[in-house]
Amino acid sequence: MRVRIVIAALLALVPAGAIAEGSNAGFGMGGNFSRFDPVVAQYNASGELFRISGHCQSSCTLFLGIRNVCVERSASLLFHAAHDRQRNVSPSLTVHMLDAYNARLRGYLSAGHYMDTLAFHTISGADMIRRFGYRECPRR
Repeated sequence: MRVRIVIAALLALVPAGAIAEGSNAGFGMGGNFSRFDPVVAQYNASGELFRISGHCQSSCTLFLGIRNVCVERSASLLFHAAHDRQRNVSPSLTVHMLDAYNARLRGYLSAGHYMDTLAFHTISGADMIRRFGYRECPRR
């Protein structure tokens, strides 16, 4: 019961469009985890489909942690290390991001040291599907 109350309280902070549409629309440029984690929790609780399309950078990639996520082939996902408000790389926050990714993607990003700096590393939606095993979104 307490978990539901906490989730409901967190959802009050989430823009309605993200929950209603089931996509990363409005979240593509990233931002603070507090905007993203409640959306991930909501979709993991509901099991509803969540679509990643277009541009998805930084914290937006946390949506890969949604169990019923799909990626459009035309999407572009941009990865980098997490940082604090002063833009200092934060290993603990970066682990939070890595934990949202599947093992293949996590291994690739770690081996390439792409999550060690603030420089962006872009992966196409097509590669997310083909190389890392994420599900392709159904056509609308």
